[in-house]
Amino acid sequence: MSERPTHVQPARRVAYDVISAVRESDAYANLLLPTRIARAGLSSADAGLATELTYGTLRMQGYYDRVISRAAGRPVDRIDPPILDVLRLGAHQLLSTRVAPHAAVNESVALARTVGSRSATGFTNGVLREIGRHTPEEWRQRILADAKNPDDELAALNSHPVWVVRALRRALEAEGRGDELDELLAADNAAPRVNLIALPGLAEPPEGAAPDRFSPPGFTAGGGDPQGLVESNDGRIRVQDEGSQLAALALSRSRPVLEGELWLDLCAGPGGKSALLAAEALDGGAGLIANEVVPARAELVRRALAPVPLDVEVWERDGTTVGETHPDTFDRILLDAPCTGLGALRRRPEARWRKTPRDVAELTVLQSQLLDAAIGALKPGGVLAYVTCSPHIAETRGVVADALSRHEELEALETAGVVQQLAVERLDLAGDSTTVQLWPHRHATDAMFIALLTKK
Repeated sequence: MSERPTHVQPARRVAYDVISAVRESDAYANLLLPTRIARAGLSSADAGLATELTYGTLRMQGYYDRVISRAAGRPVDRIDPPILDVLRLGAHQLLSTRVAPHAAVNESVALARTVGSRSATGFTNGVLREIGRHTPEEWRQRILADAKNPDDELAALNSHPVWVVRALRRALEAEGRGDELDELLAADNAAPRVNLIALPGLAEPPEGAAPDRFSPPGFTAGGGDPQGLVESNDGRIRVQDEGSQLAALALSRSRPVLEGELWLDLCAGPGGKSALLAAEALDGGAGLIANEVVPARAELVRRALAPVPLDVEVWERDGTTVGETHPDTFDRILLDAPCTGLGALRRRPEARWRKTPRDVAELTVLQSQLLDAAIGALKPGGVLAYVTCSPHIAETRGVVADALSRHEELEALETAGVVQQLAVERLDLAGDSTTVQLWPHRHATDAMFIALLTKK
């Protein structure tokens, strides 16, 4: 007898497809999800459900894996990956949403039937029914009881790898704010608001928009469609985190712009900060070059720059060589260095599962090489902004301190003073005044690190 036809609710199918692509091909959920929603033609309600299921599942994946392991009686690495994705999605619905338990189980079983064997379908049904027999609080206590130590408890309940928990604690303790760790971990798992920017001199926020607390050109649009706002303004209004705005503005507004200055965005992809710098350069009579070594990302930079009527050359060069090829050339340089991305876990929750301490060691070598190159390319008296979307001390203070120790001509500027002066409201900053560390729990921004430097 043929197996009965199966229908999976479209929002759940979209969420599953994105979660699966993140696992299989290292896809970025924030880039793939809007495409899949549009392709599926989801209603606004179903698009909202798909978004909640996707991001909620990815954020709490570590916690759900511990629950699934207990309910299944086996480690998650012994579960077929497609079925594990189904179980994660089902666990999220059972433990963290208002979806009716029978609907969560039935839809998950229907989904398992499309991606697994008959036995896998029965297994999915059994595991999810076992999860549903206990309340979320009962599961919380069970997982707590299994934790190996206090750090493992925090890692389990907040769905972060233990090494990330420890790195974030060290970064907060460096500011004397170690007691904020619980708030930070919770903020990483909260859906962030959609923040936008009206490129200075080229657009204005729409009527009714709420101005950002800190970034002068930034705003939120309430319940409107941000993508529609971007398209109707031909890209002169764009989605951009407030922390990213402040990082670019710290460079462009660190001192008055002189006519004829030449600026460089050394690691420009995907181009959000480049567009803001281009608008600022246009207003001040400066020129801008954007460099991005990856061709696909360089194309994104070109698209981001298209709305700005400034002739910006986009290079596709190895950024570590710019100090040799263009010594003492640029008045201002933005080095938004490749990093672990631990500062944007609210927006890219899958990043926490992709990086390891070994990645930090490799990245800090590259960050130092890029910083050395930027120092070489900076004119004497010019300003260099070293920026990362990570609060990890090795990637932030460590890289800057190492560069200052090796380059006698390099000097740290009062970054905190510059950022406070350009900000609309006063920022709650801690630590060394030569650097700025933003935080999602304290500033409602990504955890951007900013250090302004100059060559004597």
